[in-house]
Amino acid sequence: MTDMLAYVRTEDAPRLPPPGRVSGPVAWAKENLFPTPFSGLATVVLGALFLYILWTLFRWAVIDAAWTGADREVCSVEGAGACWPFIKAKFGQWVYGLYPIAERWRVDICLVVGLLTLVPLLMPSVPYKLWNILFFLAVYPVMTFILLSGGVFGLLPVDTPSWGGLTLTLVIAVTGIVASFPLGIVLALGRQSAMPVVSLLSTVFIEVVRGVPLITVLFIATAMFPLFLPPGWKFDELLMALVGVALFSAAYMAEVVRGGLQAIPKGQHEAAKALGLSYWKMMALIVLPQALKIVIPGIVNSFISLFKDTTLVTTIGLFDLLGIVQLGFQDPKWASPQTPNTSYFTLAILYWVFCFGMSRYSIYTERRLHTGHKR
Repeated sequence: MTDMLAYVRTEDAPRLPPPGRVSGPVAWAKENLFPTPFSGLATVVLGALFLYILWTLFRWAVIDAAWTGADREVCSVEGAGACWPFIKAKFGQWVYGLYPIAERWRVDICLVVGLLTLVPLLMPSVPYKLWNILFFLAVYPVMTFILLSGGVFGLLPVDTPSWGGLTLTLVIAVTGIVASFPLGIVLALGRQSAMPVVSLLSTVFIEVVRGVPLITVLFIATAMFPLFLPPGWKFDELLMALVGVALFSAAYMAEVVRGGLQAIPKGQHEAAKALGLSYWKMMALIVLPQALKIVIPGIVNSFISLFKDTTLVTTIGLFDLLGIVQLGFQDPKWASPQTPNTSYFTLAILYWVFCFGMSRYSIYTERRLHTGHKR
């Protein structure tokens, strides 16, 4: 018995790291990149292709690029890379469009106030959330319209055709997102309504709008709709474009929300009715919070698509970010083979930053609202 007790450990054994063949970078690479000979060969070929593309892009954008210059001569030499002096010269126009240079401070105020309002709105722990929402939805749009349009308080009037660039893109995207979300919820509830007329009208609207491209909706809103107005009546093209974009996005948003509504078990509806809740209280307090949480990826995907679809307003004569970039190509001072390439490359990075930011915030929101239903 004494001999057996001599082999009983009286303290924990020292913790050792797992062997390299089952944990760490080598084990991960073996499991995910080289699990079979064919997978290993594909990894090597695709990896080499990726490195070649990355090196070619880096050489064009950095090594062979022109960084300083006053005209197209620095970008027209043989073997020249990216033309960054053009981006520097036109970046102000990219942001403000054709807005008068002396009045650009009004755009700056709108962008700064919007950023200072949006950031705390997206942070859950910031206090006075209700006041923040009310300012963003009620006060800020009016302030932005007054500042950008002018004509009051001694501000110089600026017509909407002079708006453009990133400013116009953000105006269309933010307006479309804010307006399409509640409209989409209403349409989704209407399509599932027990009242036949409401359900039929909602279904017809959703299917008709989803059955045509956005460019068609924009042409109808800006070119065909004025034909049905009384003589002398005329609406601003930007206003009609905002309405068209909001209605188009609302139709897609309605289907996303409807998918979330159908995912909620009937027991939730029955339990709410058993508690004596009315239809609207049941939807606002029980069903919609669960449905919207389920379809967060779909909602953000619609927002991202809407942000990118703003480029279509160039077809109706509005110079958004893409339109103002293409307008800069007509400047003979900067006409060179690398000017369009550099512009589109920079434009792609700008759009990616905005879309990636929305995607990451979507993931953050999903994790924050996660309540154990994830499989």
